[in-house]
Amino acid sequence: MTTLANDERPLILLANDDGVQARGLHALAEAMSSLGETIVVAPDRERSATSHAFTMDRPLRVEEVRPGWFSVDGTPVDCVYVGLLKLAPRPPALVVSGINHGLNLGADVFYSGTVACAVEAAIRGWPAMAVSLDYRSGADFTEAARFAHALARAILAKGLPEETLLNVNVPRGAPRGYRWTRLGRRLYRDQVEERADLRGRRYYWIGGPTIGFGDVEGSDGVAMRDEAVSVTPLDLDLTHSGLLARLPGWRLDGFEALVEEEAKRA
Repeated sequence: MTTLANDERPLILLANDDGVQARGLHALAEAMSSLGETIVVAPDRERSATSHAFTMDRPLRVEEVRPGWFSVDGTPVDCVYVGLLKLAPRPPALVVSGINHGLNLGADVFYSGTVACAVEAAIRGWPAMAVSLDYRSGADFTEAARFAHALARAILAKGLPEETLLNVNVPRGAPRGYRWTRLGRRLYRDQVEERADLRGRRYYWIGGPTIGFGDVEGSDGVAMRDEAVSVTPLDLDLTHSGLLARLPGWRLDGFEALVEEEAKRA
């Protein structure tokens, strides 16, 4: 964790994927302001489900929409990258992404721009967390912001291991406590809907609605079912150690025969 001077308040960098005007981001910024100085770097519009995409084919435009609040015409990860390397006045003590307008459970973490912001921070060596709310129109972010404040304070005090982050999901209403969880399974209705425009050309909408949670013991989905806040520690190392140990026993006959034949010719 960054070492701070005694008279220096910790800097907290905030980002999201719902855009710089999103209600969840503003609730998060208000909650974090009592813990330290905040800087907000967020997309100029909603960029949900962009995962870990970078903008590499054009320059980025950054606008300071108010003191300490920056709007970027790129992806959520662009925002964290530019925020950490250029806009932050000093190295932040913590990066917080959210409060997302919708849950990020199970495999959602591979698609979510909210989680990707925290992942990008962790890749660059900064403590980070992503916060998401079971959102409906007109949702109240108070409880999610209150929990984010408490968890952020704990991270600032205790730190996190390198290359890790926390993924937080908050149910609607007053939570029934909180749980330390593992990733579970969020179930969707997989579908591709084909339609035709006014000129008869086909186009497609992909992705169906959520239909529930897999019953995985100790998981984030079960916590949501029980109306508890879920906190899931994530590790950037995706290696499956058990499979890695077994793979040397495989024999790739076609390829190995080719290598042996080429060795004979040499």
